[in-house]
Amino acid sequence: MASAEQTRQAGEAAAPDGPERVAVTDEAAAMIRRLTEQHGPLMFHQSGGCCDGSSPMCYQRGELRTGDSDVLLGELGVEGVAEPVPFWMSASQFAYWSHTHLTVDVVPGRGSGFSLEAPEGVRFLIRSRLLEGSD
Repeated sequence: MASAEQTRQAGEAAAPDGPERVAVTDEAAAMIRRLTEQHGPLMFHQSGGCCDGSSPMCYQRGELRTGDSDVLLGELGVEGVAEPVPFWMSASQFAYWSHTHLTVDVVPGRGSGFSLEAPEGVRFLIRSRLLEGSD
């Protein structure tokens, strides 16, 4: 498995060390497995939305270039997927969500944009909670 350091490119930031910041539901993990079979290694990027219910975009890994304005929140370990799935967020977005744990879920409905799950009739969405001292 690749570490966050190996996945990150020069000049890109990682979320500060500390608690796990991103996780995935069983339903979303199943969709990630399906999309990985169809498209190869994946990545997520969250660049908009302010709260619970925002939709991260799912791309083939490397399809969206990340850079100095992005933060690597973590890597999703999904059973049945060989490589962890990096989850990126724009640095400006991270400023709002820095005290939040995010869970990637999937729900029926069509999202917008070029996210890979759109043709499946579902969309990924974020469920959030405040980080606590025990995290």
